Amino acid sequence: MTAAPAAGTPDATAGEFVRSAAAVATSTGDDYRVDIRSGRHRLAADEPESAGGADTATTPVGLLLSALGSCTAITLRMYAQRKDWPLTTVRVHLGYEKGPEKAVRITRRIDLVGDLDDAQRARLLDIADRTPVTRAVSAGTPIVPAARH
Repeated sequence: MTAAPAAGTPDATAGEFVRSAAAVATSTGDDYRVDIRSGRHRLAADEPESAGGADTATTPVGLLLSALGSCTAITLRMYAQRKDWPLTTVRVHLGYEKGPEKAVRITRRIDLVGDLDDAQRARLLDIADRTPVTRAVSAGTPIVPAARH
């Protein structure tokens, strides 16, 4: 028997959530390679040789950083296009850093190329903190068990 969600906690079984993305990760064999299907797209993940993998694909953390960087770039491009701002290139540099006592953090530097004024640049950098993936990572989005199909 599953406990009822706490008061004020959304319950996925009650229909309060709508799936907006999905992926399936499949590991077969003895190696660490994982084949990923997201919609009609195929990706892969692996570990570097130094961690026992075959280094056939980016690491899972590399995929996380890729998701964060691509979401940031896409959101800023969309916003600039809606405002008709002269943004020509968005480059998002990301790093996953390990610190003392198992602390981790993600560093992000955003380069905005184009004939933007200071106010436009500031607004775009402000928007970057509110992209969907930024919010999911920053908020520590809960991972909950899903019902079997």
